Amino acid sequence: MNTRLLALAALTAALSMSAACGSQGGNPAAPVAANETATDMTTETPSAEASESATATPSASPSAAGAPVGAGCASLPASGKGSPAELAKVPIGTALADIPSLSTLARVVKKAGLAETLNSAQDITVFAPSNEAFNKIPKSQLDQLLSNRKSLRGLLAYHVVKGRKTPTDMHGELTSLEGRKIKVSGSDSSLKVNDAAVTCGNIATSNAVIYEVDKVLMPR
Repeated sequence: MNTRLLALAALTAALSMSAACGSQGGNPAAPVAANETATDMTTETPSAEASESATATPSASPSAAGAPVGAGCASLPASGKGSPAELAKVPIGTALADIPSLSTLARVVKKAGLAETLNSAQDITVFAPSNEAFNKIPKSQLDQLLSNRKSLRGLLAYHVVKGRKTPTDMHGELTSLEGRKIKVSGSDSSLKVNDAAVTCGNIATSNAVIYEVDKVLMPR
């Protein structure tokens, strides 16, 4: 339970720090100290500044982001809502809702009260479980997870790392905002995150990069 509480605090604290720092560099966020109160970091109603950040005209995504990679990218529309060009104009929380194969994750993020927190963050990478990935979890286990917001936020924190990661960055270990390590390997269309395969990666949004994966990542 203490691990879950720290994970909860780590997600909101690290994302808030990311939003405050903008595109400045820095080391991946570590879990907050145990004596830091979770209630100070879990306000679900965004501040005026956060709302303005979420609705402001987004900056152009870095040219280094390149095009999406992976066989699953064929399902993205060539133009219009949900297309790579349009996703690059909206923040990550909005983008998740615009990608049909990530609709379950979008609902989970909303249920956890983190959509605006993600929208106001800057320069993060999200490993996004597909709808099929959530379908692989037994319904009773998934229902239990969804009923516990603290545990849910801790799990979501494990799917986020600081910085916009390109496919060339996908090797070795990355530190999640939950605090534990994520192993990444492969290249281009054969990328893996822990034991999950990336079905479509390097999807740029105005403040993040998405890598869709075929399994829900479990902290190790």
